[in-house]
Amino acid sequence: MSVPVIVDNVHKRFDAFPALRGVSLDIAAGELVALLGPSGSGKTTLLRVIAGLETVDSGRVLFGDTEMRSLSLRDRRIGFVFQHYALFKTMSVADNIAFGLRARPRRERPAPAEIRRRVGELLELVQLQGLDDRFPAQLSGGQRQRVALARALAIEPRVLLLDEPFGALDAKVRKDLRSWLRELHARTGHTTVFVTHDQEEALELADRVAILNEGLIEQVGSSDTVYDRPDTAFVCSFLGEANAVPVTISGGRVLLAGAPIHRTNRPDGDATLYVRPHDLVPTDGAGEAVSGQIVQLRRSGGTRRADIVIDGAERPIHADLPAAAAHAAGDRIRLAINAAHLFPAA
Repeated sequence: MSVPVIVDNVHKRFDAFPALRGVSLDIAAGELVALLGPSGSGKTTLLRVIAGLETVDSGRVLFGDTEMRSLSLRDRRIGFVFQHYALFKTMSVADNIAFGLRARPRRERPAPAEIRRRVGELLELVQLQGLDDRFPAQLSGGQRQRVALARALAIEPRVLLLDEPFGALDAKVRKDLRSWLRELHARTGHTTVFVTHDQEEALELADRVAILNEGLIEQVGSSDTVYDRPDTAFVCSFLGEANAVPVTISGGRVLLAGAPIHRTNRPDGDATLYVRPHDLVPTDGAGEAVSGQIVQLRRSGGTRRADIVIDGAERPIHADLPAAAAHAAGDRIRLAINAAHLFPAA
């Protein structure tokens, strides 16, 4: 049975390095949460703290109403899936999946027939029917990862933890497994926490995304919330791609080199305007806009990525223009800002 997980003001240091600095996170029973952030942000440490593989310096982790430290490793009932599978090479697929069940104390161990039934159900669940007698070396990377997940599910975990579960796989297999894992979660309903450095993976899979930076959680929310309504400049610049332009706010207008380029209800002062390339739209009309010269155009799918030196800015910005638009390097262009985010200047 799935349980909620509560991380309450957790601090963790490794020698002089503060890996987690007062992290708090509430995860509902049955929720799928992604821990996302750059290398060294603390996401893997947080996952290992939830698993009980790392002790905390202060704070606590609760499964439901029970503090995790009061439970034995067996009673925590955690399923852990590692990036590199960690399968037993000399065991068959079926024996790998059954390992956690056979390792239970005799009084809690299911009968052999029940273990075989459970293994058969899991093989069907992870779509590996007929492969029970194969060994890990005879499987593809995606199949091995499914075996690792089936082994974690065999113990009927209350919490399922995945550390970069698709990190060792190629791009196409990753994409296929993302959809499969989302469907699997919908069927099983386990409380699931997974670590990833892949933004697309986190935004596509998770019910909510927790974005970490330097041992702190910057924001927690749905994919739409963290992408469209970032709380901090870090979240805005980390997720996706955004141009950062130093500006001044005065009387509800965003000014670049004294010229109005956007409207806002933010208070007056120096700020940084973050605008994504797809939110810059060519315009011939009057009103607020940025103006500049195209210095380079490159095809990118259904659009052309333009590098533009805009008037009053020190660095070029990037805009995604329609592929069929009649623009060329050297042209002058005006761009209206459909959407932008403003944060106080650092």
